[in-house]
Amino acid sequence: MGGTVTSKDKGRPKTKTERKAAEAAELEKRRALRAQREFEAFGAERERRPGALSASEVWWCQQYQWLKARGYLLRPRYAPEWIPSWDGSQRDPFSCEDGQGLEFGRIIDATRVSDGLYISLKVLNKSEFPHEVHIGQYFMAERLASDPKNHCVPFLDVLSVPNEEDKQIIVMPLLLEFTRPRFDTFGEVVECFRQLFEGLLFMHNNHVAHRDCMSRNIMMDAKSLYVEPYHPVEPRMKRDFSGHAGHYTRTQRPPKYYFIDFGLSRQYDAHENNPLEYPIFGGDKSVPEFQSRVDVPLNPFPTDVYYLGNVIRQEFLTTKTGFDFLKPLVDDMVQNDPNKRPTMNVVVERFDTIRQQLSTWKLRSRVSARNEGPLESLYRGATHWRRRIALIVGRAPAVPRLEK
Repeated sequence: MGGTVTSKDKGRPKTKTERKAAEAAELEKRRALRAQREFEAFGAERERRPGALSASEVWWCQQYQWLKARGYLLRPRYAPEWIPSWDGSQRDPFSCEDGQGLEFGRIIDATRVSDGLYISLKVLNKSEFPHEVHIGQYFMAERLASDPKNHCVPFLDVLSVPNEEDKQIIVMPLLLEFTRPRFDTFGEVVECFRQLFEGLLFMHNNHVAHRDCMSRNIMMDAKSLYVEPYHPVEPRMKRDFSGHAGHYTRTQRPPKYYFIDFGLSRQYDAHENNPLEYPIFGGDKSVPEFQSRVDVPLNPFPTDVYYLGNVIRQEFLTTKTGFDFLKPLVDDMVQNDPNKRPTMNVVVERFDTIRQQLSTWKLRSRVSARNEGPLESLYRGATHWRRRIALIVGRAPAVPRLEK
């Protein structure tokens, strides 16, 4: 049949037409996902013209002037005098910079006027998340903020919203999903895991359980990765939407990884050896101990271990090749009985041993997806080897490390 896709088709490079069709399909998928998330967050779906402001965006527009007065400038889309750049033309709003709406209505990007730093603003209700600001500010205390093991997203400022006593806005650096752009080498992934294990242990050593450290709550500071600033809604594009955003590899420009979203997090007394909390579902609904024991309070720290182990299992072990060396550790982190899971101290120690046993060849090898076709693999392998030889000649380490 004409529509049948053969195994050969999967391996051949896509034509320009096919690439455009794939990009259009991805764009439509993102639109649908954005609409669904808006529906879930605001409880109402309304018809609107393509590119028009959503319900959550209208609220941000109403904050434009006072945020500007406080030193934070939203994108032109949210200015009171905004006129869509595509008005009167045949252009697709989603191909324009000011046609890029919010993926999550509670979070918006902005620019700090004083120094041009790109930032994120997150609005929350204190009555709904009473601990988030306290925990974020706790990790901003000087003795903790200066510790390189601290991987909690920095709270740069906390604003009270005029005439809305229950609302606060947290100012944070602009961060990017930790899996994009793609990892190039195993050494890059190993460094990512090292930082994440270190960061969660740091939280636990300070008696804080994250309670929602799933993949969407792990981000990275990617500004040094990009040749020019990326667009906060569509990172594959330049910020001004003048073309695709070029980037370096993580070996060339090592990023720092962060845990975000402390809405469900809790801090406990240092003398409390076995704190107990009733189960509360975060983004990862698969926690074994939550499936049948919702009325029984549990220690949240082993659940954190599960969350992070499950991130590695889902994002790497099941979708990428060559990560078998991590399977015994991850299997222990995600086992059904929380009492049998290792503590983060033990995880860090075991991972350090695993890391030291990996050869330089392995660490410099390319990370490949399980669903790569043969021609895609050939192309990516060739470009990887060009980079690899250049990095070896330049004496770049096999495991990139942040400069302290």
